Amino acid sequence: MNIARFAFACTGIAIGATALRAATMRAMRNPTVLLGALLLTLSAQAAELKACRLRGVEHEALCGVVVRALDPARPQGVQIDIHFAVLPALARNKLPDPVFFFAGGPGQSAIEIAAQVGAMLGRFTNRRDIVLIDQRGVGKSAPLVCEADDPARPLAEQFDLERLRAQQVRCFDKLKTLPHGDLRFFTTTIAMADTEAVRAALGAAKINLVGGSYGTRAVLEYMRQFPQHVRRAVIDGVTPPDMVLPASVSSDNQAALDALLAACEQDKACAIREPLLAERWRALLASLPRTVTLAHPLSGRSETILLTQQTLLAMVRGPLYVPALAAALPAAIGEATRGRFEPLAGVALSFGGRRGTQMAAGMHFAVVCAEDFPRLQRSADQPGTDFGGAFASLYDETCPALARGDVPEAFYTVPPAPAATLVLSGGLDPVTPPRHGARVATALGAKAKHVVVPNGGHGVMGIGCMRDVLYRFVDVATDGEALQVDASCVTTIPRPPMFAPMVLPAAAP
Repeated sequence: MNIARFAFACTGIAIGATALRAATMRAMRNPTVLLGALLLTLSAQAAELKACRLRGVEHEALCGVVVRALDPARPQGVQIDIHFAVLPALARNKLPDPVFFFAGGPGQSAIEIAAQVGAMLGRFTNRRDIVLIDQRGVGKSAPLVCEADDPARPLAEQFDLERLRAQQVRCFDKLKTLPHGDLRFFTTTIAMADTEAVRAALGAAKINLVGGSYGTRAVLEYMRQFPQHVRRAVIDGVTPPDMVLPASVSSDNQAALDALLAACEQDKACAIREPLLAERWRALLASLPRTVTLAHPLSGRSETILLTQQTLLAMVRGPLYVPALAAALPAAIGEATRGRFEPLAGVALSFGGRRGTQMAAGMHFAVVCAEDFPRLQRSADQPGTDFGGAFASLYDETCPALARGDVPEAFYTVPPAPAATLVLSGGLDPVTPPRHGARVATALGAKAKHVVVPNGGHGVMGIGCMRDVLYRFVDVATDGEALQVDASCVTTIPRPPMFAPMVLPAAAP
């Protein structure tokens, strides 16, 4: 949910006369089976799928567009293109239920991360298509993107919150001038109606849903609106529709940071290297704002900046998402308490660099301001001791000035699951920890299975044995078999050991 910055083979599917002739020949041998295949081929024709290349994907994909009304209540009004891509199944006789992947954010493009999705879910393409949809507001689907900040800009300017706020205001003013710039029509509810249009265009009677982070909210909303088309679902790092993101992030970030500091205290070597780290951390926070010297990550030149509490918390918050990076935080925080901030900045930049795709800020705020912000004052989450209300203040300052969409009250409910649903949580996740997954699994009922990876971070479907668990969960024939899939292998994944700086031997005299 970070707003700043989560291999395929082409089957040679021909959309046209060749595919129709092949379907006809097979239908002569098995009319029942091939009638469905023929209908899928005709649906693909209607979707006007064309061969395309996706960044980082070796083989050709198929790309398509469905045209949708910006305002569903005005079907003849402004039209927008919803872009999607299909990573084709390898099998000639593929299964009829594709896997739809829903990206995070909100604001991430599913098509832009096709290579990462392929590495994680590629086994599905043995017999199933994988479908990636750029939700309205991201990618090429009526994008609401603000200009990315220049990473070569001096650090003092990059950390200048007033400059960043002014830049954001200019961005939203520019977005309002776009033909599709009315932010009221970029809610999850409307976007899932777009997803249903893609499903219909592809002619799939049932689909399998896989979503991560904000993508889990999208999956839950699709399941609520269109349960009859859901065959199986996987939600990883659960973002419930009633979560109230700006409030829950503070308390969940705090819990993750407290647990990390406690883990250092319980680790003998870490406790010796960084004694009383929690107390020193809080003393460091209390000493801010103050002027510090940092090396620019691109130029290497030393620069002087005013380091605020908000900036320091942002440096710590990002690496908490990834246990391997979080393991370096105790040493980096320890160095910061001694006046050296470069290690902490380096760990923070390592997290930022791994995301690999730009978030569509306009779409992000359109969703959060419509769905979460109006419920902020009713949230039962208490602000974290350190993180406080800094994250919520971003939305307090932004949302009142934006046009916000109407969200049906039913959106905030989670009906019983229409099909077997695998709910995944990382025990070390600083933004969607198991408490959210447990609550949603209870609401989904008997067809939901909640699996917690004790030492997993934000997003666990791609680690260890979990890829095989996902494949078997979706691939088995019945819901009952899916719910019996053994996921105990993930409980043995160890927590990354605390990072210990290398100590070079003393030079010989």
